[in-house]
Amino acid sequence: MKRILIIEDDVSILSGLKDVLTFKSYDVLTAEDGESGYAAAVEEKPDLIILDIMIPKMDGFTLCRKLRAEGNSTPVLMLTAKGEEPDKIQGLDIGADDYVTKPFSLPELLARVRVLLRRMPERAKKNLPDSIKIGDVSLNFKKYEAHKRDMVLNLSPKEFGILRFLASRMGEVVTRDKLLDEVWGYDLYPTTRTVDNHIAQLRIKIEKNPADPRYLVTVHGIGYKLELDKE
Repeated sequence: MKRILIIEDDVSILSGLKDVLTFKSYDVLTAEDGESGYAAAVEEKPDLIILDIMIPKMDGFTLCRKLRAEGNSTPVLMLTAKGEEPDKIQGLDIGADDYVTKPFSLPELLARVRVLLRRMPERAKKNLPDSIKIGDVSLNFKKYEAHKRDMVLNLSPKEFGILRFLASRMGEVVTRDKLLDEVWGYDLYPTTRTVDNHIAQLRIKIEKNPADPRYLVTVHGIGYKLELDKE
């Protein structure tokens, strides 16, 4: 049975979600503030977290950022206010996997829950590395730390996500659509140009010659692959 943690301070929403998810045979945990929610996320090890942004004691952004900084990769489905596009983007940039806008329909939320939980078995089968070295860049995916030579290299959670997913499929070609689905989440960006822009920024940070990349390789018409044996 999959375990879902709901962190929401609106008692009516919290109760309704718990009832629906319990009826769908999920094991449901709840918390009404960020501090108790964070503790439950760490101690209870849920398979999925449904996280409201505006919660007391520790807001959803801070909670998600803290989990990711500690290497916690539990999928996070954020609940955002209607029309607050910057909140959606910020949440996804700090490591959330998907979002649902309030007021939301239960069928939509359940569909997104199923999508996030379906990804977990596939990810578990892959050898997701804790750390790798790309040229003179060292990456620690568990701690979300990057260094170039002896200097700290600032990478966003999405850039870490791209590199980790490519590293889990070292030498394999990964399509832009697959990267969107795995790194950005369900139904956020309608265009694969988002992936191209992030790859371009990563090359500036990682490659010695971004115009002639050695590691982040383009496979024209398909996507990208990560290669580490081209010294």
